[in-house]
Amino acid sequence: MKEFKPTDYTLECVATGREFPDEGWTLGDSTCKTPSLVRTKYAVKQIDLKPDSFGLYKFCDWMPVKRMLKGSSAPVTYKSKRLAEYLGLENLYITFNGYNPAIGANMTTCSFKETEAYSVCARADENCDKVLVVASAGNTARAFAKVCSDNNIRLLLSVPEDNVNALWFEEPLNPCVKLIVCEKGGDYFDAIHLSDLALRSPKFYAEGGAKNVARRDGMATTVLSAVTTIGRIPDYYFQAVGSGTGAIAAWEANMRLIEDGRFGSNLMKLMVSQNAPFVPMFDAWRADSREMLPYDEDKARRDVEIIDAKVLSNRKPPYGIRGGLYDALKATNGEVLVATNAQARKAKQLFLELEGIDIYSASGVATASLIKAVADGKVDPKATVMLNITGAGEELFKRGKKLWYLEPSHVFSLNPDADDVVAKVEAMFA
Repeated sequence: MKEFKPTDYTLECVATGREFPDEGWTLGDSTCKTPSLVRTKYAVKQIDLKPDSFGLYKFCDWMPVKRMLKGSSAPVTYKSKRLAEYLGLENLYITFNGYNPAIGANMTTCSFKETEAYSVCARADENCDKVLVVASAGNTARAFAKVCSDNNIRLLLSVPEDNVNALWFEEPLNPCVKLIVCEKGGDYFDAIHLSDLALRSPKFYAEGGAKNVARRDGMATTVLSAVTTIGRIPDYYFQAVGSGTGAIAAWEANMRLIEDGRFGSNLMKLMVSQNAPFVPMFDAWRADSREMLPYDEDKARRDVEIIDAKVLSNRKPPYGIRGGLYDALKATNGEVLVATNAQARKAKQLFLELEGIDIYSASGVATASLIKAVADGKVDPKATVMLNITGAGEELFKRGKKLWYLEPSHVFSLNPDADDVVAKVEAMFA
């Protein structure tokens, strides 16, 4: 394997255009008065893919990483035959994030959240003495748990108790990974609140979510996989969204690829979808509102209980922030679509029959939205279409295996005492 070198890049504030160095874990521009994301600007303008032995880090020219962690896998893009024929599409490409060794896909957590975790954790200083904190609805937690366990990185996860069944593993984890949960009835937003309380302790530091450039640029590898496989930038990009971070990352990768100059100059039309009845971004986009519309907390929790794709249940996504999903949709003339549980289940079954592998509910939502968009005449049959399958192969991976589940160290109420949370989480890592 070739020697790995840390990536050379600077940061740029989207709202102001100010360029400045990354101080190691910079999540925003402290001089900017407007809520804004920051983006990476890489010294390398034409991406040079590394060998497959680098795993996800084959795309490291455009990842803000200091080192390579072991165990990573890259997304796999292939041209669909049977689903494409079913839909009447001539150039449907599936970017597969999950487990399907038959096509070279080896993400053992079965989710594209691995692309985030391997990027974020490789951005962190190897000698950091603080504990990384990640809030998740499930798949992100599983991915970070695996990466941190395998690479001996201390991690505190915060997850809704209703979602702990998502924390399955092939073998017991390294004890450097700990879990706290908010009690039954809580959702992803409650898990975020709990993690924020833990972060009042100076012994912990926040992963940062969408504000962390490593998270977005890790997710952007899905588009890098697609474009370097196809040889051009697609016309359409389909993905289900909870926070919309993956779609923001796709837009950012698209702009870098235009600057690269070898893959075309078009912006992909972002076709993102939510799982009804939990559709806050669809509602805001339909109203042409940069701000999210009011959403009663109790109704939001009830809607989350109904949807199959629990990972799509972010109540406070990076939607209106400068450089967020609203701007991405405006820039690409994108759309927000909706799929019901019934439509997503039907799409999952269709994908299994035609493409030969099980997919997650979120991927079912994306596939259902593609099916409907084609039926409604929104997609040119000759267009190059990228379908981002963000999670798949769990049934295949689990077959014949005895699984191990991460148990929570503490269960907190939905309105926990901050001092109690800090005391307990500090004791967990004493």
